[in-house]
Amino acid sequence: MVYDRSDNGRLGRQEYFMKVATVVAERSTCARAKVGAVLVDVEHNKIVATGYNGSVRGGRHCIDTGCLMYRKHCIRTIHAELNAVLHLERPYNVLTLYCTHQPCLACLKALITARVRYIYYSIPYKDIARDRFLKDLGNAVGFTHVNIQ
Repeated sequence: MVYDRSDNGRLGRQEYFMKVATVVAERSTCARAKVGAVLVDVEHNKIVATGYNGSVRGGRHCIDTGCLMYRKHCIRTIHAELNAVLHLERPYNVLTLYCTHQPCLACLKALITARVRYIYYSIPYKDIARDRFLKDLGNAVGFTHVNIQ
């Protein structure tokens, strides 16, 4: 997908928010993947929360002690998307998520419950359960997700 640039070359909103997500990912403390997430209030086009994948507050970081693996997944980390939801200061009517990676099923459920209706991501993540859930969900909540790379 081509980003929306104005005639004067100024960054469009999608490109701006995705670049912010990429910068947020640099704070990640999991050695397996650097993931960044940005939640945007749709009504005001304003960033209301960010998150990156890392350990629980006060916990050890993967970059310091190694990943804690279970069934091929690091269980030490909280995903970036969930961290962003946890950092929301109040509920919003409609949110958009810009994320470096496609959310997993657990994060997707949390995002939809937090009123995220649009998700833009750069890197696909294979999750058969998530895809099955999305198919079952259909248009029930007016949800859209788009790979923009």
